[in-house]
Amino acid sequence: MGHLILVFMLFFSISNDPVIELVNTYCTEKKGEIFEEILYVSVKQQRLYHIKNNIIIKEYPVSTGKKGVGNLKGSEKTPLGLHFVKEKHGQNTPMFGRMIGRLYYGQIATIYTDTTSSKTDDITSRILWLSGHEKGINFGGDVDSYQRYIYIHGTSEEGKIGRPASHGCIRMKNKDIIELFANVKLNTKVLILNK
Repeated sequence: MGHLILVFMLFFSISNDPVIELVNTYCTEKKGEIFEEILYVSVKQQRLYHIKNNIIIKEYPVSTGKKGVGNLKGSEKTPLGLHFVKEKHGQNTPMFGRMIGRLYYGQIATIYTDTTSSKTDDITSRILWLSGHEKGINFGGDVDSYQRYIYIHGTSEEGKIGRPASHGCIRMKNKDIIELFANVKLNTKVLILNK
């Protein structure tokens, strides 16, 4: 335990980035470790940060739940806490390809770059399907993120990226989710906080 505290203190003396400090504090308190790679979703900032070896290597605008944050099934809210990428779908789907049940059937979605709402709430291009990593918070029972089909995915409503507009998932611009999908492996941790 003494070694862990020493490593923790040494790390924080090196990093002054508030995002890195926030992520590592949460992960250390909840799981007792700092992860080499993690995606951090800031609901408050509507940003996703791709972090490797305590460095933010990429930052993307996102759109989280229009109804706010919450972990309950049926709430249409974005779940909080530590998750991981359980499944990846859409490897061969073209940009703007519309997926139904995580499969591409040949349809290309109409992409709205203004605040128009899509009639079909399309999931496009790529999907990272998340599973909760904290029992009773986002894993198991009525708060299970995987059973709620919580994704990081492309959207036809690109004009709404940067503000809460989803039904609980984390939406990204299509070019961004394609890039992220290519650079993220299964089991990569994903932390979602309302900060």
